[in-house]
Amino acid sequence: MAKMAGIAVIAGLGLAMSAVSIEAKADSRPERMAADPNEKVCENIKVIGSRLAVKRVCATRAEWKEKRKLDREVVDDAQRHAADPCNATLTHTGPAMC
Repeated sequence: MAKMAGIAVIAGLGLAMSAVSIEAKADSRPERMAADPNEKVCENIKVIGSRLAVKRVCATRAEWKEKRKLDREVVDDAQRHAADPCNATLTHTGPAMC
């Protein structure tokens, strides 16, 4: 019985020590530096219709952020108006049924 109690105390101390070391590691992490919006970043964009072709596009971080924002707005707008044939971007021939 005393042996089991000793094991329980050692296990409890081990858990307490690991919690202290986790807190110490969390406090010692360096703060992540903010990315410079004027830094030039290049990305490889896949060319639609080709399995191998890529186009390298370079822009600043601010320009990439603005492009992603505009792309997201276009998608949101298309989804918002998908059920409304008068405002939807039509992909078929013929007049819209308004």
